[in-house]
Amino acid sequence: MSKLDEVDRKIIARLQIDGRASVTTLAGVLRLARGTVQSRLTRLINSRTIKRFTIDLNTLETDELVRAVMMIEVRGNTASSVQKSLQRMPEVSALHRTCGVWDLVVELETTSLYEFDGVLARIRELTGVSNSETCPLLRRVG
Repeated sequence: MSKLDEVDRKIIARLQIDGRASVTTLAGVLRLARGTVQSRLTRLINSRTIKRFTIDLNTLETDELVRAVMMIEVRGNTASSVQKSLQRMPEVSALHRTCGVWDLVVELETTSLYEFDGVLARIRELTGVSNSETCPLLRRVG
């Protein structure tokens, strides 16, 4: 997508405050026509400027989640296909490309140790994954 203009930035800023806001609500708050907001939002989604809508949970509610950071080394030129496979996994909350020993860094969230074990096995079995190291996150500090 080309550069974002002021209207795009206002829509994005408002969605960062309330990702569940309806198009009608956005239009009213931003004093724009509903059609303008709808077409801009559709374009932002189609261009992948907005990749997904998500929620932030209160940390008291998420204390039961099993979280980890997994570093992955890939063989040859398979980083792209491994990345696409990881992006399809709902347990992957964030994915980063990096350099050095590890090619990818994955942030994982699961609801149980059993589910966590399963997702680690699925990732390690992906074609192209040659090595990995996983660090469970015990608790958030601060």
